[in-house]
Amino acid sequence: MNYTKRLYDLRTDNDLTQEDVARVLNTTKQNYGRYENGKRKLNIDDLITLSKFYKVSTDYILCLKNEP
Repeated sequence: MNYTKRLYDLRTDNDLTQEDVARVLNTTKQNYGRYENGKRKLNIDDLITLSKFYKVSTDYILCLKNEP
């Protein structure tokens, strides 16, 4: 698994839309969608924000650990 799938899974497991998560990151739905489809690399600031938002470790998002 790579982090794009993990981002998708976290979002859908929390019943959120791409637009919801984009608001958390203060970006557009299109820009966030590029993270999920692998067309844009996740930057460190957004990684940290998502980690705090979902209450999981950055290692979990990056698929370095399987436990949140």
